[in-house]
Amino acid sequence: MLKKDSDNPDIFGYALLDYHSNNYTEDITVISSLTEDDEIPVPYLFRAYAEMPEIEQTALNLTVGKTLDIGACAGSHSLYLQEQGIDVLALDQSKGAIEVCSKRGVHKTSVTDILDYKEGSYDTLLLMMNGTGIFQRLEYTQSYLKHLKELLNDNGQILVDSSDISFMYEEEDGSYWRDASKDYYGEVTFQIKYKNQISEAFDWLYLDFDSLEKESLQVGLKCEKILEGSHYEYLARLTKL
Repeated sequence: MLKKDSDNPDIFGYALLDYHSNNYTEDITVISSLTEDDEIPVPYLFRAYAEMPEIEQTALNLTVGKTLDIGACAGSHSLYLQEQGIDVLALDQSKGAIEVCSKRGVHKTSVTDILDYKEGSYDTLLLMMNGTGIFQRLEYTQSYLKHLKELLNDNGQILVDSSDISFMYEEEDGSYWRDASKDYYGEVTFQIKYKNQISEAFDWLYLDFDSLEKESLQVGLKCEKILEGSHYEYLARLTKL
């Protein structure tokens, strides 16, 4: 069953609002089923175009027409596109994130889970910062892709990035271990913590390109690799067959 975070504390929202209000004192802690705890530096979520990795810059440069920025966070991608004259709507299920987007000057916003969003059709759907993560698990991927396809104009495109994290399972002898509780090695369970609040555990999907291509074809989408990074990350473009 696909899960939504509507009953969770709005961790990202609280952190983004604090930073925007000059109350920044700490970063977001990420608790992972796969690795040691990590941190997301809150200032990084407010980065300008020049500070973005090449994959994000490339995706923004390829964005055309009416655009839906899915998982907009603090609105950095939407703001850049808006400055380039792109008609963009920033969508996020975090109320705090969308409040920050509006305060930063994003004109069009929506506080919505993407599966509940059915307003209009778009030339570009943008899913950045491991955009496949919102699919949660491999078994849900086609459901999400079908919904995204319904939001696309006939000549539209989905620009999405992800990573092949198989390298994280490699042993010193070159063999690979697998978590038997997971159907696919790219399925990771996270919690996020900020100040005195912690989220419920949630699933997040890192999807290798071959798997994304296979799942896309099953729902009538062509998948092409646009760019490959130096550490197993990639940018893909999906279009209707």
